[in-house]
Amino acid sequence: MSIRRTVPNVRSEALEESATFYGLLGFEEVMNLGWIMTLASPSTPTAQVSFMSDDKTAPVVPDMSIEVDDVDAAYAAMVERGAEIVHPLQDEEWGVRRFFVRDPNGRVLNVLTHR
Repeated sequence: MSIRRTVPNVRSEALEESATFYGLLGFEEVMNLGWIMTLASPSTPTAQVSFMSDDKTAPVVPDMSIEVDDVDAAYAAMVERGAEIVHPLQDEEWGVRRFFVRDPNGRVLNVLTHR
């Protein structure tokens, strides 16, 4: 299994203001679903930050998103280890397959693969 990118998720009720502020540093909006907005560097597209007011299908806003090449293998490894699954593995309508897991520090990770 390999990691494709890691994105910090910031809980925010100020998505537009965040886009303007981070735009001053060179970030540009690459995705906006209304409840989550992702900004990326045009020169290094995997340098990203997401801002979320809530999560459309999960009970919490995750602290970080980790895109992997095989989310099913990642899920199986976490279940086998006995990790706390916060949101079950499922396909989402916006084109990802994902699950949430709590790390040893109490942080919630959104582990996903784009379909």
